[in-house]
Amino acid sequence: MKLARWQQHGDEAYGLIDGNNAHPVSDGFRMRFPDLNDVLAAAALSDLRADAMAQPPAPVAVITWRLPIHPAARVICVGINYPKRYPLDQSVTRPENIILFAKLDGTLVPHDTPLEIPVGEAAESFDYEGEIGVVIGRTTRHISPDQAHAHIAGFTVVNDGSVREWQKHSVHAGKNFAASGGCGPWITTANEIDVPEALKLTTRLNGQIVQHASASEMFFSIPQVISYISQMIPLHPGDLIAMGSPDGTGGSRSPQRFLKQGDVLEIDVPGVGVLCNRVGAG
Repeated sequence: MKLARWQQHGDEAYGLIDGNNAHPVSDGFRMRFPDLNDVLAAAALSDLRADAMAQPPAPVAVITWRLPIHPAARVICVGINYPKRYPLDQSVTRPENIILFAKLDGTLVPHDTPLEIPVGEAAESFDYEGEIGVVIGRTTRHISPDQAHAHIAGFTVVNDGSVREWQKHSVHAGKNFAASGGCGPWITTANEIDVPEALKLTTRLNGQIVQHASASEMFFSIPQVISYISQMIPLHPGDLIAMGSPDGTGGSRSPQRFLKQGDVLEIDVPGVGVLCNRVGAG
């Protein structure tokens, strides 16, 4: 099942995507579950499917995509989780511990929405990072790695947009430029992904493959990361964990290739979805 949020005729909606159709839940269903996160918390996905598929669909061509996660959802990102050349001019080996940082509300835009080019010198090191995103489905605290899969609602696609020169100021600064990254187009529910560790990720820049890797190459697996974070804080339904980006980002290429006005970025995780964003308006 592909869970999504969108806008149609000026109204906000959520529901599921079935082929080329968007099926919104009914008004009555939204009275029970005002937001998709409420559905996840109540473990009511089967109810969502039954309700949404009974509603008249809209072609996806006429909807405006919204983030599949709540705009105020916590976005926790894993740094240095693949073998690669680090964009800040140093080689990468497996860290001793899992490295985490967060992205603020407003840093991610939906599928088919332009990425905002930073102003001034920051624009000269505006980079992409294709990542697999994990969406939490149950309140999660102090769990072991072998318990983690039961707490996953589904998977999505993430672009952890980065401004490399500002990342030298601090990780937080480089990772939190407004509308610099993306997420979407939907959340593919966990029951559709047999082996998350076998997921592949391919990033294309203007049609050219620039990143390609398997989740099996991660230094720290999805269950290890979820377990680690759960020791620190409770994870809640709708929280997003971005699992890190493999080699091939613009800053790690030789010569470096940062994003420019008009570039088209596609991040493809087969079985999950394809996130597409143009760089800059127009």
